Amino acid sequence: MSQTSALKSPKNLVWLRRDLRWDDHAAMAHASQLGEVFVAAFIFDREILDQLANKSDRRVEFIWEAVSALKNHLISLGGDLIIRYGNASEMIPELVSQLKVKRVICAKDYEPAALIRDQKVEQLLSSLNCQFIQVKDHVIFEGTEVLTQMSKPYSVFTPYKNAWLKKITAHDVAERSVDLQHLAKPDGKLCALPSLEAMGFTETNLKTLRIPLAQAGAQLLFEEFKERMDAYSETRNFPAVKGPSYLSVHLRFGTISIRQLVRHAHAIFNSTNSEGAGVWLSELVWRDFYFQIVANFPHSATNSFKPDYDLIAWDQDQELFSAWCEARTGFPLIDAAMIQLNTTGYMHNRLRMVVASYLTKDLGIDWRWGERYFAQTLNDYDLSANVGGWQWAASSGCDAQPYFRIFNPISQSEKFDSDGLFIKRYLPQLANLSKKDIHAPWLASPMVLSGANIKLGENYPKPVVEHDKARLKTLARYAVVKTKAKN
Repeated sequence: MSQTSALKSPKNLVWLRRDLRWDDHAAMAHASQLGEVFVAAFIFDREILDQLANKSDRRVEFIWEAVSALKNHLISLGGDLIIRYGNASEMIPELVSQLKVKRVICAKDYEPAALIRDQKVEQLLSSLNCQFIQVKDHVIFEGTEVLTQMSKPYSVFTPYKNAWLKKITAHDVAERSVDLQHLAKPDGKLCALPSLEAMGFTETNLKTLRIPLAQAGAQLLFEEFKERMDAYSETRNFPAVKGPSYLSVHLRFGTISIRQLVRHAHAIFNSTNSEGAGVWLSELVWRDFYFQIVANFPHSATNSFKPDYDLIAWDQDQELFSAWCEARTGFPLIDAAMIQLNTTGYMHNRLRMVVASYLTKDLGIDWRWGERYFAQTLNDYDLSANVGGWQWAASSGCDAQPYFRIFNPISQSEKFDSDGLFIKRYLPQLANLSKKDIHAPWLASPMVLSGANIKLGENYPKPVVEHDKARLKTLARYAVVKTKAKN
């Protein structure tokens, strides 16, 4: 940063939201390319934070750590980060008036609530003669950038992916380089980082989970995953194996750039035809796919993508739902997955599909109940991907599993945790069961259970439903959709 930048009044304000890094940053790159002095700001937005019932929320602490690291980095360059705590839709116009900037630049956010907020901000800034510029940063292709030959949005993944791969160019994934020579040093009074406690939150177990934090942590994870990427297609479905990249929370809050990940995966796949790189690239394309689904079909954020599926009469059984939330279903893989979620904020992707199928098709509970619970507990909660995944499991989504394909939680356990290693990690009371009996303890003989020191209904619950009976109920429940489709 030049000395003059520290002295001049800023012309532009970069509003950071879910792009909490300093490299490959679309909004800061746009600001620096204008050749004018700019400042960066982050708002701890009360319109979001006040809705969080759990005041020990790992996501808030994750954001706090990322903001702290970003602030320290900008200080090391002679600048700083403006940090405010309040309603963003009010704080940004206030900063514009105070700093007299002529542009606010930010990365687009595609969630329904964010669109409403940004429309309000844009109107307020217009009255202040300030431009509101939004740039693409969270996705490779947004909204209507990938369309069918009939100029319609895709609703099936595979043709979308094929079109996505045909469309992608080097420019789409090129690094958005940031020149910080025009970064100004704001008034220090605007830059104080509030503590979690000052915002009504408390520290969580985030640090004890040893999740690498902030931009530096994201890069560490990515470097480590590069060594495992070739094996991704073989390892990604087994929760006891180190298969995933564990980068989802970093993508969610922008402590790593989606362009960097796609750039690498695309290059490796094209140069080596690595199956692992190809499968991981597909997962990144799925992310774009779900973003464009919510953008082009906004009703799917809260209702079934296929409206006929809103005719399903779900059970309103709070007791069964609580058993699912609290890991008391009696199915070890389901309960272990829910304990992992509740204690760490993370759930393996294969298990997300299994527990979602179990809630909707074994317990007969509305997918929206599960989606809301994930929204409260997942570190990497992202509305578009979460809604897409839940509707896939409930067969109500755009590219969904057919309703008559119902995951058997026992066979899923036997297939993807055959030795019961994942189950034993989160349900140590079952550790003495053999790999044959651990997937369905209630089917073991009384002698086996006694030898393993297991008392069903006491130190481990009996199953709350029978899968085979639940399957028949589900087929009947979905028959109303099948009947309507015929008519």
